[in-house]
Amino acid sequence: MADSIMSKAATMEIPINSNGDTGTLPEDDSLEQDLQQVMVSGPNLNETSIVSGGYGGPAGGIIPTSTIKGPAIHYNPEYLDRRRAPAPGPGSSNHSISPTEEVSRGVAVEKLDSVKKWGINTYKCTKQMFSEKFGRGSRTVDLELEAQIELLKDTKSKYENILRLATALISHFQSMVETQQALGDTFTDLSQKSPELQDEFGYNAETQKLLCKNGESLLGAINFFVSSVNTLVNKTMEDTLITIKHYENARLEFDAYRSDLEELSMGPRDAASMVRIEMAQHDYQIHRDKYERLRSDVTIKLKFLEENKVKVMHKQLLLFHNATSAYFAGNQQQLEQTLIQFNVKLKPPGSDKPSWLEEQ
Repeated sequence: MADSIMSKAATMEIPINSNGDTGTLPEDDSLEQDLQQVMVSGPNLNETSIVSGGYGGPAGGIIPTSTIKGPAIHYNPEYLDRRRAPAPGPGSSNHSISPTEEVSRGVAVEKLDSVKKWGINTYKCTKQMFSEKFGRGSRTVDLELEAQIELLKDTKSKYENILRLATALISHFQSMVETQQALGDTFTDLSQKSPELQDEFGYNAETQKLLCKNGESLLGAINFFVSSVNTLVNKTMEDTLITIKHYENARLEFDAYRSDLEELSMGPRDAASMVRIEMAQHDYQIHRDKYERLRSDVTIKLKFLEENKVKVMHKQLLLFHNATSAYFAGNQQQLEQTLIQFNVKLKPPGSDKPSWLEEQ
């Protein structure tokens, strides 16, 4: 190997100045490596010769190195190591990563992991959903609970219809009360301007005003009925239906991971497959626990909802019946007692209208 290195050095021209000193060599990493190897394991430079590229030298063009009076060459390994070390790039830095950067990287990794899990879960659930629709997959069914859920959805739909009809009744009855109020005012005005019909206009005006007062009492009772039923339907029932929606999603996820575990269990049992089966078993257990927990929540909420519904509707239906019967029977005293019994407070006339300051 030393011979090959010496042959390489022999073919290179070394310019010599007039005073006998060697010129500056061009910077070459390969030459430095060769020189390093020669200095470590090669022969002594004082006993070698250099081939000159010029003419007129000694015979054969061989110049003994002992005749060259140049400066001695010393090997500095630290210099060569420093020359070989790459310069720091624009993106490198010598300072350590700050805690803020560490936190930012941790948040980014967590988000990426969350998106990955969401994608896998969405794919499995979509696959399970289409399998169930096309009759290729099986689904977990609780017949008793499913029947209660369908009954709740049907009951909510019918109660929403009651709300629509009762709201329409309030609108029509409000128009009738306003018409009676205007008619009573007209009778009162005519009784003062028509002396010959003063009595007739007078008692008709009193009758319309009494009907208007009783109508406002009935409107208060119906409004209280609508408000209570609206709370039952759009808050209590809706809250239970939201829990049912979560339960149905958990059921779909549970069946998706159950199907995935069954497919893996029917495959080969090599080392890689056993690892996948173990991971699938872990995910299956997690979603099974979630499904059973939400099923228990739905069962409890359905039970309390049924009890609350019976209690609320018993009171509101009794109020609606008593108030309506008393109004059309013309029994003002019974109508007022009904309002007191069910703690119905009437709004003062004109309370729904905006004040003059709000109109500005």
